[in-house]
Amino acid sequence: MSILTETFTLANGVTIPKVGFGTWQMPEGAQTQGAVEKALELGYRHVDTANAYGNEASVGRAVRAAMKDLGLAREDVFVTSKLPAAVKDHDGAAATVDESLTNLGLDHMDLYLIHAPWPWSTPDQSDDAGNLAAWSALEEALAAGKIRAIGISNFAVHDMQNILDHADVAPAVNQILSYVGFTQPENTAFAQKHGMVVEAYSPLATGGLLRDPVLAGVASAHGVTPAQVAIRFCIDRGVLPLPKATSEDHIRANAQLDFQLTEDEVRTLAALPDADPSHYHVDSQR
Repeated sequence: MSILTETFTLANGVTIPKVGFGTWQMPEGAQTQGAVEKALELGYRHVDTANAYGNEASVGRAVRAAMKDLGLAREDVFVTSKLPAAVKDHDGAAATVDESLTNLGLDHMDLYLIHAPWPWSTPDQSDDAGNLAAWSALEEALAAGKIRAIGISNFAVHDMQNILDHADVAPAVNQILSYVGFTQPENTAFAQKHGMVVEAYSPLATGGLLRDPVLAGVASAHGVTPAQVAIRFCIDRGVLPLPKATSEDHIRANAQLDFQLTEDEVRTLAALPDADPSHYHVDSQR
């Protein structure tokens, strides 16, 4: 069985494929549409985008093309998008849900996330009241069938607790920056304890960790590449990776994960120093 056919089950019973295809930093246009179409052709069934990425339309065209050309039903493809971090009011969030649906050209999204607990212009300054206002709009969209599951992204423990304390529907997912050497253990453990599936964006640290000699040694022991180990590392920790690629070879290789790391290997990799320390991190340890 391919990892691409395996799923996690969200708290509301919706199933989500264990590996997603990420599209962060991929521009609107033919390159993104072609990459998503190729991923779907190669068996991916989970595509992650965001309103802020500016490429929802390309992702939607690719999904619709795959439905036509590959004979896929809408329910065969899990599509995630996100509410821009700056939108911290009910009406703005409700309007943006509809905007994302229009951009995608789909009648529903499978998962919709608040992209961050603070506007990008004021990082680490969480807007508790604004998050609750936006969350209420997501709950309404969920009830209306526009979204099948709702969640959050880049939320630290305080931010998650704010939603859990006041919302009617608990978040199904928390999507965070996570990779070998930067695993956000407190944030991950809290989310998982409260029934959230944790997703890892940038599981390859934008390529920064692939030159690590320890990672290379683990890869050699399994007869795979460092990138494949980095993605498998997420899965073996119960975390859902969202690798991004544009070349067919990389898209295919990122899904060839039919091996398993030992517990010792997982511990060793988790303890490595951060391979990308200059990158701005949203870390729950604050």
